[in-house]
Amino acid sequence: MFTIKRRINFYDCDPAGILFYAKLFEISHSVYEEMINSFKLKENYWSNEKFVVPIIKTDGAYFKPLKAGENISVNLSVTLLKDSSFELTYEWIDKTGELVAKARTVHVFVDAKTWLKTEIDAAVRTALEKHIY
Repeated sequence: MFTIKRRINFYDCDPAGILFYAKLFEISHSVYEEMINSFKLKENYWSNEKFVVPIIKTDGAYFKPLKAGENISVNLSVTLLKDSSFELTYEWIDKTGELVAKARTVHVFVDAKTWLKTEIDAAVRTALEKHIY
């Protein structure tokens, strides 16, 4: 599991001061980026001549309103790892330890030239395996 602490900023919220729904995915994606960057890969994951890793599916759920100024932890886990794809689950936990939101993304490795599925890069797979939950 990979964990990042975040503060809900006012600019993340709607006029009522509650987290705007799309921010669940924006903040979750930033946690995904931080996890990938923590892998210290030799090759650039984000701009690679061999592979591209688009998101092919997402979903989210909100269990409690998140308000401006709240501090949360986002726990990111690899919940499925296949030959060419992986699933990430983001659990948003408030300061009391309560699950307040959840998101899921599915990513697939494709060849950068043909856009056909390809196996997950070995170094990436090894790093992802450390975060299986």
